[in-house]
Amino acid sequence: MAEQHTPRSLIVTFYGAYGRAFEGPVPVSALVRLLGAADVDAPSVRSSVSRLKRRGFLLPARAADGSAGYELSGEARQLLDDGDRRIYGDRAVRGTGEWLVAVFSVPEQERHKRHLLRSRLARLGFGSVAPGVWIAPAHLYEETGHTLDRLHLTAYVELFRGTHLGFAPTAEAVARWWDLTALAKAHEEFLDRHEPVLRALQQGGSPTPEQAYRDYLRALDGWRRLPYADPGLPHDLLPADWPGDRAAAVFAELHARLRDTGARFVQQ
Repeated sequence: MAEQHTPRSLIVTFYGAYGRAFEGPVPVSALVRLLGAADVDAPSVRSSVSRLKRRGFLLPARAADGSAGYELSGEARQLLDDGDRRIYGDRAVRGTGEWLVAVFSVPEQERHKRHLLRSRLARLGFGSVAPGVWIAPAHLYEETGHTLDRLHLTAYVELFRGTHLGFAPTAEAVARWWDLTALAKAHEEFLDRHEPVLRALQQGGSPTPEQAYRDYLRALDGWRRLPYADPGLPHDLLPADWPGDRAAAVFAELHARLRDTGARFVQQ
């Protein structure tokens, strides 16, 4: 789960942070310039945009000045809107002990959809209880429904809400359903990379709009996966000194200090 800042990931992050504010499609030339400021070369931008177009995330369209550009598909907008609630939501408000259980069954002749279901549930933050049984905090219901509907997988899944009644203590069960050691390490790696940026700002650093944009884009690109891997499990079920709280606080302050300053660079 270490940060890689691939060109495709940075483009998705850019659209989530700034691209939706454009009046109409984002010109290709603007994408090249703006991703260039994050150290992505033009050929990588163009090839990554082509892959995102094939996946249905971006649609070709003419920008306001008549040049070639790309806009978000309807599905991509829904994906980013769902992501906003995860990425910018209050991480201090965690699960309440009510769970969302997904039970699925896929015919053998469609087993490729079984793999798709598993991978998407994992990416949404579900933990695995048993084959065909996955669990997540109940507040993920709406986003889970959007995802399964977008991928045409609802026919294979039943969703339930409930509480854990036994037989192992719930904290022990959660430690089986999620790899908490790996999640803690991912939070610590985020802190190692981005807490020094915050410290410099707290000590009176005043970044230029371009530096703020670059630092924010990288911080957001590194952070946005973590609220999915760590889906907001209740505090009393997590190990003491859980680093996710500190990582969330660092990102929230970087967002407050850098996002709007970086937007001035984008507007230029």
